[in-house]
Amino acid sequence: MTSQSLSRPFIAIALIALLGACATTPSDDTLIRESEATVARFVERDPGIQRWVDQAHGYAVFPDIGKGGFGIGGAFGRGIVFEQERPVGRTTVSQGTIGAQIGAQSYSQIIFFRDERALQTFQRENFEFSAQATAVAATTGAAATTSYERGVAVFIMSRGGLMAEATVGGQRFRYTNL
Repeated sequence: MTSQSLSRPFIAIALIALLGACATTPSDDTLIRESEATVARFVERDPGIQRWVDQAHGYAVFPDIGKGGFGIGGAFGRGIVFEQERPVGRTTVSQGTIGAQIGAQSYSQIIFFRDERALQTFQRENFEFSAQATAVAATTGAAATTSYERGVAVFIMSRGGLMAEATVGGQRFRYTNL
């Protein structure tokens, strides 16, 4: 068997998993609980993140973003937006990439908004960026050395899978009030 014929089943499985994640919509209560548990896992990994939670005007939590690709890739996840630590809205993230990439992975993400203006920009759906360039891996001590960039700071934490990539792409977000 060639490496190309071996990779086709892997790609098919990754795409089916990604589409499956897009198809299921958890209830607001379930997604809020998952988001709160995700914040707790981030804080457990790096206790300094608690300061970000306490001091940010708001934050968007994505408990599980599924990502896969082979040349062309994509990702999708659902989350909850918190304003002053209270849930105020639902959000989705979608990502498209092109470039050298293969694999599938799952990760969690928190986007912190320093002030009301940054949060409102996100809520108006005027928010997109290249996650590869701006996200900080949540590891011990990372919170202490990270700062806001244009009112926003992003932390990610791997949940599983393996993906090798050198890509160009970006994340786009959608927001609806609860």
